[in-house]
Amino acid sequence: MRAKITYAVTAAVLVFYFVLVGSRGVLLIQNGTPVTVTFGVAVLILPVIGVWFLWKNTQFVRKANRLAAQLDAEGALPVDELKRTPGGRIDRDSADEVFARRKAETEAAPDDWRSWFRLAVAYHDARDTPRARKAMQRAIALHDGRTIEA
Repeated sequence: MRAKITYAVTAAVLVFYFVLVGSRGVLLIQNGTPVTVTFGVAVLILPVIGVWFLWKNTQFVRKANRLAAQLDAEGALPVDELKRTPGGRIDRDSADEVFARRKAETEAAPDDWRSWFRLAVAYHDARDTPRARKAMQRAIALHDGRTIEA
């Protein structure tokens, strides 16, 4: 729940920022000189890119949460079996051990979205965010019946 609140607050702050930047771009365009119009158009591009990025990430999170809810309903969510340091951080060797099992599971069933989901969690636990995201994208695509390039 805390993560959802943090995401919502961050998204709201970004939307406020996009509106603020966009209004400045409009003011520059209304000034009417070639230089200010050029800057105004350039400034308006930033909120457009930002809104697109926020939308894509929100869709990704919603789809990943949908998969997590389905796995939870099936009783198949990956169990947190990682050892932790006294400070609460994940032990690297423990994360590597779980990752090796998840990778083998995914190689044995490459068309199973559930194994890709669990691999994404293992990548995330190993602090490999780019690969975690790609594995989750693969899980989402397989769940939705789409194919995705490796």
